[in-house]
Amino acid sequence: MSTTLIVVTVLTAAWVGFSGFSLLRQADFVAKPLVEYGVPTSWWPWLGAAKAAGAVGLLVGLAVPAIGVAAGIGLVVYFLGAVVTVLRARSHKTVVFPVLYLAPVVATLLLGLS
Repeated sequence: MSTTLIVVTVLTAAWVGFSGFSLLRQADFVAKPLVEYGVPTSWWPWLGAAKAAGAVGLLVGLAVPAIGVAAGIGLVVYFLGAVVTVLRARSHKTVVFPVLYLAPVVATLLLGLS
């Protein structure tokens, strides 16, 4: 296992985990855009839990690679869904934010697969 994989995985998991925690506590910088995008508040706990589970899965993947790959795939699907949600809401100026989460997840997944 390479040092690069470990560093990228830990940083990605921390970033995604922080995002999940922020959604679970309904921080304004996360909640306001979700309201604008039309995401029902009843979904928020599930979405936050999915991010948190993905972050934990990435870390567990350092010991059990199959779990890391599964978590990576799940997070890629999650953030692709976030990109679609933002685009459907016609908030083109903010589409960069889910992409900024998607990119390190894809990098982590690709490193884990190599």
